[in-house]
Amino acid sequence: MESLSQILAEQLKDNKWGPRYQKLITAAERDPDVVEFLKQHQGELTKDDIIRSASKLYEFVNFKSQLAAGEKTFMPGYYPYLTLSNHHIEVTYTPTKEFVAKQKQKEIKQRVKVISLPKSIRNAELSEYIPDGREEILDAALRFFQEFQKSPHEFHKGMYLEGSFGVGKTYLLGALANALAEKGYSTTLVHFPSFAVKMKSSISSNSTGELIDSVKKAPLLMLDDIGADQMSSWFRDDVLGVILQYRMQEELPTFFSSNLSLQQLEEEYLTVNSRGEAEPLKAKRIMERIRFLADDYHVVGRNRRN
Repeated sequence: MESLSQILAEQLKDNKWGPRYQKLITAAERDPDVVEFLKQHQGELTKDDIIRSASKLYEFVNFKSQLAAGEKTFMPGYYPYLTLSNHHIEVTYTPTKEFVAKQKQKEIKQRVKVISLPKSIRNAELSEYIPDGREEILDAALRFFQEFQKSPHEFHKGMYLEGSFGVGKTYLLGALANALAEKGYSTTLVHFPSFAVKMKSSISSNSTGELIDSVKKAPLLMLDDIGADQMSSWFRDDVLGVILQYRMQEELPTFFSSNLSLQQLEEEYLTVNSRGEAEPLKAKRIMERIRFLADDYHVVGRNRRN
């Protein structure tokens, strides 16, 4: 087979092609991918076929030269390949391994919806959770991780993690959410006190229902730091109560973390409202739902924030 420059000699003499095109055809003639492609298909490509496909060779070599120079291409993250279709040379673009890996990580991150929590939680990993006397806690999280994957449409009780400041409750929730995201499951992780503030602000914009729905219908819900703010009767009954009632009825996995034990949560947080009034019956209703949704675990350890 003649060389590219010989086949395209008449075209190269035509000034309309320009010196840049001629330079790229010369580059194509030296390109190992082009040389190998033409060699493999020399029995299928005529001289006229190559002439008609000259623009595709131009496109292929130009794209590769842009990649080599680190320039922006019209298809970022893709690499060009030559293909043959009905005696026409075509350029197909395939995503690179790096681009696919990056997109996969992006999709995983999008499966974890984090509301008002530190960015570090997005990078939490179960493999980096140090048991340090908390083997029971880690075992329970791993057990949920395995059992939920086996039967995601069945009810699985979550965990109520109680313990002092900085012992890794939030980190474990984030690590479990990230591990589940890698398996294709979506989780909503909410900083409970910040959510309470958003709910109060949503009254003026008449968006309380929408905000409640976004949390109560989450496939997997994790309420972090419950009990850290002052509870009002409205928020307890019309927000938290509604969320937990829906999740109990629908049997949706729900996790909690708190500095308060279940007894303290009931007697100190849920019973006495912001006006100082005791409402033990309403508190018991909330606690009934929490105990249905989650098993209680006491998290010990040193304050890792220090």
